[in-house]
Amino acid sequence: MSISDHRVLTFDVVGTLIDFETGILTYIRPLAARAGYRGDDRALLAAFGRAEGVQQRETPEMPFTQMLAPIYRRLAGELGIPVTGEDVSGLTASIADWPAFPDAVAALRRLGSRFRLVALTNTDNWAVARMAETLGNPFDDTVTVEDVGVNKPDPRMFAYCLGRQSTHGYRKSDIMHVAQSQFHDIGAAVGLGYETCWIERRKGQAGSGATPAATKITRPDHHFSSLEELADAAGL
Repeated sequence: MSISDHRVLTFDVVGTLIDFETGILTYIRPLAARAGYRGDDRALLAAFGRAEGVQQRETPEMPFTQMLAPIYRRLAGELGIPVTGEDVSGLTASIADWPAFPDAVAALRRLGSRFRLVALTNTDNWAVARMAETLGNPFDDTVTVEDVGVNKPDPRMFAYCLGRQSTHGYRKSDIMHVAQSQFHDIGAAVGLGYETCWIERRKGQAGSGATPAATKITRPDHHFSSLEELADAAGL
């Protein structure tokens, strides 16, 4: 199917629309530096990604927002960064300051002129509300782990979202899932028969950054390095 044949775009938010790696580094880098940590940003992000992978296996029902505290403790233990209650809670609070990718707000505005836009996110309702504000409140609907009780890549997240959209008259074939994460999104969505669009935000960079590494790269139906390219391809 062509992009314009769809009626609904479901979006991963963290990492696709919100530049969470910049947000994480902005918060953690000064704490690490004060503790004498001399590693680079790549090492910090990789440690975060490993910690998230472990945490998701241990607590698959926990929203990413609530995972941040144990992720930080695990990351700090690996890197030798002291942990205080204020440091831990501060990472979660920093979500409100995590920036949108430079192209996200304008591209979502363009895409929203034709498509129904749905956030399908591993965060909770508080976090998606903060991120939606950062993005200019583009969403027609939001589906979170707080709603469903599990995280992507669990297929129940996608099933719940489809059920929500079906109440508005949309079918599975109307939906295209747009995401950065091969681990959380692309592999799962392709396996469930959804049309997919991979926004490869880390194109040309080594490693998987702050996202857990996927065991394999799943080929999407559409593949771009930015949301702006998606809007262009949709003729908007």
